[in-house]
Amino acid sequence: MNKNYRFSSSGPKRKKYLVIAGVCAAALTLSALFGIFGTTSDTSTPVAAVEQEKTVEQPAPAVPQGPVKAVHPGIVGNGDTASSILAQWFNPAEIHELAQICKPVFPLRQLRAGQPYRVYTEDGVVTRLEYEIDNDKFLTITPQKKQEGVEACPSFTAELHDIPYDYKTVRVAGTVSSSLFEAVEQAGENASLAIVLADIFGWEIDFIRDLREGDKFSAVVEKRYRDGEFKGYKRVLAASFTNQGELHEGFRMKDEYGVYQFFNAEGGNLRRAFLKAPLSFQRISSNFSRSRLHPVLKTYRPHYGVDYAAPTGTPVHAIGDGTVTKVARDHAAGNYIKIRHVNGYESGYLHLSRFAKGMKSGKRIRQGETIGYVGSTGYATGPHLDFRIQKNGSYLNPRQIISPRSEPVSKKQMGKFKTLVQELRPMLNPETTVGTITVPNESN
Repeated sequence: MNKNYRFSSSGPKRKKYLVIAGVCAAALTLSALFGIFGTTSDTSTPVAAVEQEKTVEQPAPAVPQGPVKAVHPGIVGNGDTASSILAQWFNPAEIHELAQICKPVFPLRQLRAGQPYRVYTEDGVVTRLEYEIDNDKFLTITPQKKQEGVEACPSFTAELHDIPYDYKTVRVAGTVSSSLFEAVEQAGENASLAIVLADIFGWEIDFIRDLREGDKFSAVVEKRYRDGEFKGYKRVLAASFTNQGELHEGFRMKDEYGVYQFFNAEGGNLRRAFLKAPLSFQRISSNFSRSRLHPVLKTYRPHYGVDYAAPTGTPVHAIGDGTVTKVARDHAAGNYIKIRHVNGYESGYLHLSRFAKGMKSGKRIRQGETIGYVGSTGYATGPHLDFRIQKNGSYLNPRQIISPRSEPVSKKQMGKFKTLVQELRPMLNPETTVGTITVPNESN
């Protein structure tokens, strides 16, 4: 018998198969949909989400700009004046006011070629001026803001300041072969030290005629440095000089009047009433004589002075404290100066090229002060100084005068001075000078 197997819509099996078929169809549909758009289990991040998560870089806030500060360094040139240097920053009226305020502190007409200056500005406006006067001092000029209601308030202030230096205290020594200048330079030092040594021992040694080959010097000196560069000497604290076998020593100490002077080891003052010579390091071209053939007049006559040959312009120093009695010109003596000293002494300086500034009769002069400059005015065949000395009106041979010493170390200070000598003296000896030199307070 043929049996027909058909699902009956009304039977239980048919219903079961229809439910399963529906579930499968739904599953396929969902699978297709998720295949197109992806599933939530996918670890990748949609592009739109990445872009939303990116940190948007904002421009940095603008930093407020401060004032523009600048320094304008320069060197005073030949012919430069305060007006020519400052014209780019100040008008003529301001420069005039500035010069008037500076006058009692440092006159700007004394600006010297070769000296450095600096102009400090802020946004193009000058806030400070500096000018180095010399190796020790500098001038500062500061513009001031006008105060409301104060009409007399100055537009500038001017002040002097010490140039800051670093110092090293060292021992220097040398041996003379021809001149003190050469000996100092051969020791690796600046020739200016020779002038200081000559000033210290100028009453003991005539550096024009007494110097000999083999003479030796030693000194404890303060060297000064600026930004690591040597800038000269500050002070000589102690020195020794062996001349023709004779030892001379000098130790720097403040006397009871507050003046620094050099004394020998026994407390005697190295300073005497008169210098041995009014010049340094020059040669004698003619001596004192009762009868000498005059080089111009060609006749024999007395020569009551000592002639020191030196280049025109060499400074001439007063041999001792005194008062100027004559500043004049004579057809024979040329430009000359006379100075009256104590105890009836008078010194004369002839054939000068010019006088030092401010020289006039009645002026008080200190020993060693520059009074004029070597020349060849009057009866002269070449530049030289004719130096003369009189006592109570009678001429003396300047080279034979025995000059008394100035005041020695006082009894009150002798104890301190002996301690100073004990500390400084070994420093002058190369065999005992080791390492850093410590300077006694009394010598400063």
